[in-house]
Amino acid sequence: MIDATDRQIIESLQGGLPLVAAPYAQVAADLGLTEAALLDRLAALKARGVIRRIAAAPNHYKLGMTSNGMTVWDVQDDLITELGAHIGALPFVTHCYERPRALPDWPYNLFAMVHGSSRDEVEDKRGQIAAILGSACRGSDILYSTRILKKTGLRLKQKG
Repeated sequence: MIDATDRQIIESLQGGLPLVAAPYAQVAADLGLTEAALLDRLAALKARGVIRRIAAAPNHYKLGMTSNGMTVWDVQDDLITELGAHIGALPFVTHCYERPRALPDWPYNLFAMVHGSSRDEVEDKRGQIAAILGSACRGSDILYSTRILKKTGLRLKQKG
């Protein structure tokens, strides 16, 4: 359960942080809290699993990254955690995660999103990932984005 203050915090953040130098201080002031109190409550909400994270969701197209590909990899199971951490740490990978295979049609278990200003750039970055995975990778593919999907986080249902 969340109390009224937690609800206000979530409602104030669900549209995004304000674009100011100290966004948490601004949100806290708007809610009549101190910044420390707001951050403590956010940490408690995260610890309880009410929220998972607060993260940026940029529009890559507006940033000039018009070629976006989800690279998919069939990585040796006993190495996927270690290799996935290396791939996820690359500066051009925005998210990287493990998913179960759906055999026989889908042999891929490691996914890494790559953005670039051209397909050639994305393919170059895919090659860098392939070099890191080396012989632990048995196959790969890339799925290019064809449109932008609406990105939203937690939304609370309006009371009443």
